[in-house]
Amino acid sequence: MNAKKRQAIFARFEAENPTPTTELIYNSTFELLIAVILSAQATDVSVNKATKSLYKVANTPSSLLKLGLNGLKKHIRTIGLYNNKAKNIIQTCKILIEQHSSQVPQTRQALEALPGVGRKTANVILNTAFGQPTMAVDTHIFRVSNRTKLAPGKTVRQVEQNLLKFIPKSYLQHAHHWLILHGRYTCTARNPKCDECLIADLCESNEKGQ
Repeated sequence: MNAKKRQAIFARFEAENPTPTTELIYNSTFELLIAVILSAQATDVSVNKATKSLYKVANTPSSLLKLGLNGLKKHIRTIGLYNNKAKNIIQTCKILIEQHSSQVPQTRQALEALPGVGRKTANVILNTAFGQPTMAVDTHIFRVSNRTKLAPGKTVRQVEQNLLKFIPKSYLQHAHHWLILHGRYTCTARNPKCDECLIADLCESNEKGQ
């Protein structure tokens, strides 16, 4: 795909949705961090249902730590892998209190040192909370990047690097959310909605119309 097409794709995304954001519901950077940790292999809808009750009783590192492992599990048991996620969240709260004055750190290195936080989660926090032009490649972005030929790659890291290289700099801040939403609602894994796709005429997929 050439640069002119990429420019046109993101110009259309911006025109339709100038300020895209995550569908996770949060009111602080810490709440966002916990929601993103919980969202691994889970839907945003299921996470929002769990955090709605959780954040009413505990939405800071100290209050979550006070809630305890079993107390936390009661709120997130409907989410996949909740036992492991609960352990990671409790450990993360301890580290935030002991090493970061209960604040979510703003560097990749510090974020990835938190239990349950990998590169993708760190990228979401850096982008959504701190406004950094990072690219958190999930299954949706990986699929859209390869299917459309926007930034093909065999691995998640390769796609991430290609997106950062090929996306026009002026669109990088919001590109992560545009691509996730496009993959979630239009360029779906099965039966992509090509007939109602905003960028159908720019897409170079071999699957169009199938």
